[in-house]
Amino acid sequence: MSAQPPLLSVIVVSRNPGPLLAATLASVWEQRWTEPELIVVDGGSTDGTREWLAARRDQLAALIASPAAGIGDALNQGVAAAHGEWLLFLGAGDRLVGDVILGELGPWLRRTEAGAVVGETAGDDGRIHKLPSRVRPLVRDFIPLSSALYRRALFADFGAFDPAFAVMAAYEFHVRLWKSHVRFKPIPLRITAGGAPGPGGAGRWRGCAEEIRIRHRYAPAWRCWGWDALSLLRFVRGNVRGLLSPPAAR
Repeated sequence: MSAQPPLLSVIVVSRNPGPLLAATLASVWEQRWTEPELIVVDGGSTDGTREWLAARRDQLAALIASPAAGIGDALNQGVAAAHGEWLLFLGAGDRLVGDVILGELGPWLRRTEAGAVVGETAGDDGRIHKLPSRVRPLVRDFIPLSSALYRRALFADFGAFDPAFAVMAAYEFHVRLWKSHVRFKPIPLRITAGGAPGPGGAGRWRGCAEEIRIRHRYAPAWRCWGWDALSLLRFVRGNVRGLLSPPAAR
């Protein structure tokens, strides 16, 4: 008889994360009351991360070390290796809040009928991200990936992350679920803190362009134009802030 699958799989994706990954994995390893299935997808790091992970292989349920064509491809590799009923995705720099948060999530996951539950994440900039009371999917991504838990069955029923979107694959997946009437349930728990830096330079432009493409995939053009303008404004404002910020200390 096969062992019962775990309630939760934690999937961590990274590429050249430097010291950020160690803090993320430590926050999973220190969890009490539950033992999640921990899967790490390393997208071809060249900064010593692969060797660091290999030395800790016995602390991981799965280690996938292969190049990925963007975040969507890396997330899909993690989904394919997972056995848990629920999936939680973390990036290098995300940290679980406290050492019992995954145990506290258990009762919520076991009794809900929702396809996804969404808690809070506290950014290093002081902002709190959570599911808004009114979802407006055409504005921008409405779910903080690192504080959302998804039934693994969703990926069989509605498809995987679209690897055509190297930066905004999670946003496209969220809009697809919303259009399919999947229920997102907010829960009053802060799940993660921190967060990896967002893309800069060419990556920031790619994210803006992909956000606009996703909007037009799911809505008529006339409904998108105003939100497209706001996306472009955010891109310009982000680049201006980047130019005005002092260089990082070496």
